[in-house]
Amino acid sequence: MTSAASFFSSRSGKRVVAHGATYLVLVAIAFVSLIPLLYMVSTSLKPNGTEYEFPIRWIPARIAWENYPKAFTSVSTLVFLKNTLIITAVSLIGELLTASLVAYGFARLRFPGRNVLFALMLSTLMLPYIVVMIPLFVLFRYLHWINTLLPLTVPAFFGGGPLYIFLLRQFFMTLPTELDDAAKIDGAGFFRVWWTILMPLARPALVTVAILSIVFHWNDFAAPLIYINTNDKMTLSLGIRLFRDQYTTHFNLTMAFSTMMTLPIITVFFLFQKYFIQGISTTGLTGR
Repeated sequence: MTSAASFFSSRSGKRVVAHGATYLVLVAIAFVSLIPLLYMVSTSLKPNGTEYEFPIRWIPARIAWENYPKAFTSVSTLVFLKNTLIITAVSLIGELLTASLVAYGFARLRFPGRNVLFALMLSTLMLPYIVVMIPLFVLFRYLHWINTLLPLTVPAFFGGGPLYIFLLRQFFMTLPTELDDAAKIDGAGFFRVWWTILMPLARPALVTVAILSIVFHWNDFAAPLIYINTNDKMTLSLGIRLFRDQYTTHFNLTMAFSTMMTLPIITVFFLFQKYFIQGISTTGLTGR
């Protein structure tokens, strides 16, 4: 007892206790965060009529595996998947290219009003989507883009969004300017330095932006709801609504469809989490 008490009163013992308490708090937070996911999976396996049982039965009395094929075949899942993949892939390419190019300009070019423009660009983060929703709808209706995939993809090629520009700009500023100078001595121009020198070095930041972009466009519900009118243009997020009819909502099928929709995003994150964490941790280390 004396040795144990002396150990916990020592500096190393206090460090062990502090680390243990930290891990316990993190585990508790992670468990609370996982409750909605566990509830979704549990409900997706419940037979009809048992979804609303209270208290909640986390493990169904009978596991209804048939909910998954039924949810898959009840709607045009493959059509929704195709549209979602097109929107996500095209938007990802546009955002990576244009956001990195704008970020490179803010990080490397010296011109009057650069910091003012950067602050103005960042200030647009405070604008909620609902503020620009009606002007964008009027614009796209004027261009006859309603009920097409163009309103969901083309805007990605106009800067990619302030958050992505900020993340990439901060990462570019951690890279030494001597790399640019050496490339310019060899005759490289603005675009060549951006594409051949900085882009390969910015892989962690690019992966971070890619994950954020994929998650956003894969799960986006508001924009497709506004611009898409027919089933052949719907996305997976809109397809979830089809499990609700005039009188009831098939909650178990909704959760089964949501689980299938969530699995690709979880897979992408776990495959690239090393680059994601590295990109977040190395962003903003300098204020030049």
